[in-house]
Parts: sequence; C-alpha cells; structure tokens
Amino acid sequence: MALNEQEIPAPKTFKQQLWNVAKLVLKIAVTSGLLYWVFTKVDFSKVKGRLLHANYWWMLVAVICYFCSMLASSWRLLSFFKSIKLKLNPWYNLRLYFLGLFYNMLLPGGIGGDGYKIFILNKAHKVPGKKLFLAIMFDRLSGLWAIGLITVGLIFLIPQIDIHVAVPGSIFLLASAIYYFVAYRFFREYTTFFFQAHLKALIVQGMQLLAIICVMIGQDFTGKYSPYLLSFLISALASILPITVGGAGAREAIFTKLSDIFPMDKGLAVFLPSSFYLISLLVALFGIYYVIRPARLEKGLDKSIFEGEPVDENKSAAEN
Repeated sequence: MALNEQEIPAPKTFKQQLWNVAKLVLKIAVTSGLLYWVFTKVDFSKVKGRLLHANYWWMLVAVICYFCSMLASSWRLLSFFKSIKLKLNPWYNLRLYFLGLFYNMLLPGGIGGDGYKIFILNKAHKVPGKKLFLAIMFDRLSGLWAIGLITVGLIFLIPQIDIHVAVPGSIFLLASAIYYFVAYRFFREYTTFFFQAHLKALIVQGMQLLAIICVMIGQDFTGKYSPYLLSFLISALASILPITVGGAGAREAIFTKLSDIFPMDKGLAVFLPSSFYLISLLVALFGIYYVIRPARLEKGLDKSIFEGEPVDENKSAAEN
C-alpha cells in the first residue's frame, strides 16, 4: 500500500481529545515546575552566559554526534524489525524514524512518534500492531541495557561513589542474564538479532556521550568528565518517564540534585541537559520535511517488504 498522501489515524473521540489536552497541560505544568525549582537553586544568568559564550564550532560537532546517534538508533530498530520478518528499506526506516522524532519532540500532546510508526507500518505493510509494539519495546530496552553497562563503567571512575567493583558489576550481569532469559523464553522471535542490536545500542549511547563531551570542550572544561557523564546517563533514565515535554526539566532537575553529591559546577550541570535538549530539538526538525512532503517518505521503498510470508501469530505462539 502506498502512502502517497499522508495517512493519519482515525479521528479521536471527544474524550480522547480531552485526555490528550489534559496530558499536554500536565506535562507543561510538570516541566515548568521542575525548571522553576532548578532556577531557584542555580543562577539563570550563569546558564545563559554559558550559552552566549559557547564555542559554537564544538556545539556543531555535538549536533553531528547526536545526529549520528540517531542514525545508529534507526539502524538498531531495523534489527528488531528484521526479527519479525519485516524487511524495510533502510532509508525508508530512517525517514520514518525522523518523522517519529518530530512527533515525539514537537507534538507531545498528540500521537507519539512510536504510535505513529506502529500505525503507518500496520496500515501500509499489514504487520500486526502487537508485533510492532514489542519490536519497539525491545529497541528501547536495548538502550536501557547500554545505559546500564556504561553506568557501571563510569561508577569506578568517581571516588565519591565508595562501592566495591563487584557489587554493580554483579548486579548488572545478573540483570542482563534475567533479561535475556525472559526475552528468549517468552519472546524468542525478538532475539534473532538480539546481540547485534545491543551492540548498536552501545554505539547510540556512546555517540550521545561524545556529544556531551563536545559541549563541555566548547565550554573550555578542564576537569573530570565522569561525574557529568554519569549524571547525564542517570538523567536519561528520568527523561524516559512521559511526564515532561521531551524530557525538559527532568534532566535539569536530576543534574541539579546530583551536583550536590558529585564535584560539578552547578551552572555547567544545568547548561549540559539544556543544550542537549536544544540539540535534540534541532535534529528532530529534520522530520518536519516528511510532514510537509509526506509523499517523499516512501521514496526508493523496497517493495519486497517481507522475507518470505508474514509469520502466523498463532503458529508462532504455539512454537514458543
């Protein structure tokens, strides 16, 4: 099925529209409340000064690093789609990914980016919504796994965290084993490219950390990077919760709180998540092209969508 005209979900009921508006208002209220709290702890002029006097060449490199992380993230998602026999053209998948970013970042009160991808792929390629949802869920879980692994590594570089090396390492290994066992036992279909996808997840998180490092270099930073990088990863976990607009406010609040524990400059600690939000917002704008020109979404689409026939869900469930 071609998407020569942009497909949109069926009109929502009044209750659904009211709930969407209520969610948006709530997110804006939570974001505003968190930012207000942050700037009662940190002088706003210090954060503003860092933005005005930043080295914008390094900021540009940070944008490129983040853009590359989104390319790797799209590549990672493709692994889970391949697991359910959905053979998407990589360029088509990338376009759809950026369109999803746009919906997530700039239309937080409407249909989310993941929901839109599920709708498009279900409508155009007849893939069951449940399969698509689980593929996207495992894609997100792989990202959490990568954050966990890098976090364990950074913990050892921060003297303020007085903990034996075996404790976080053992917890991570045990959690990883349980994670894979559950995935293999109950969702075996999604483990076909499991390890490949998780290696890609490490690339995604590594590129985002590199973006943060570039921002810090642009601030003429000469101290220890590890407390800021660890705080960034912890704040990334907090921003996953759908209670703020694009994670804004949540990241800044986490950084502010952790600056009381780790040796971090409070102004820089707030500037980093704020600049990261602006960078992610800038990259998300690439998706607006496919809102304006929806016909371009399918340019060069491989018409051979499936590797063989679609999987029979009942048969697959019986085999598992």
